[in-house]
Formats: sequence, C-alpha cells, structure tokens
Amino acid sequence: MTVRIEGPDFVALQVRDVEAAAAFCEHHLGLRRAPASPPGAVVFDTKPIAMAVRQPLPGTDLDAGRPGLGVALWFATSDAHALHDRLTTSGVEILTPVTDSPFGPMFSFTGPEGYVLTAHGA
Repeated sequence: MTVRIEGPDFVALQVRDVEAAAAFCEHHLGLRRAPASPPGAVVFDTKPIAMAVRQPLPGTDLDAGRPGLGVALWFATSDAHALHDRLTTSGVEILTPVTDSPFGPMFSFTGPEGYVLTAHGA
C-alpha cells in the first residue's frame, strides 16, 4: 500500500450550541480560538492536533444518546491537579477523581453538551 493514514490531524465535537460550547472550552479549559474558523464552527489553537466545536453534520442526531459515546478524548495539561481543582470550583461535573496513570495524573469530567473529557499530565 503506497498511501496510508498518518494519524489524527483534527478533532471536532458536534454540538447544538456552538457558542456555548466554545465559551466552555475557553473559560474552563483555557483554549484559545484560532485566527480563522469555517462557518458553523469554532476552531481552537491546540497542539499537536487542532480541535473544534461545530454544528452537527447532516444525519447526526445528538439526541440519540450521550455525545461521543465510544470515543475517549484526552487533553494534556501541565497540572492535572490544579485543573481538577479549578473545574471543581467552577461547578464542572467531575466524573472520576484524579488517579495515577501511565500518562501521569488523570481525571474525567463532563464537557460541552455531555461529552466525557479526560485531562492528564504532571
């Protein structure tokens, strides 16, 4: 095979309310908007993979079950404990406590529109 996939290059969460989801990502996670985004989406300047929140693609029914069911989305952070404390203080639902993992301390929380997100790092 001469052509192959290199790996993930972009992640987008499909949401009902793009601006509310973008505000969650900015306020609670500290993400910064990229200089340009396509219509119906907000792209963030995340590294190494760009991430966005966007309107649902045609045929996507966000009411059919928990958003992102079966997908694990992890975010790297410089301080998992501090992020956990900040999210807790802000009223974000924490789903799992901070525990040690092969990737450093990690915990899961409820993100925009019910997506389960995990943060890990020092």
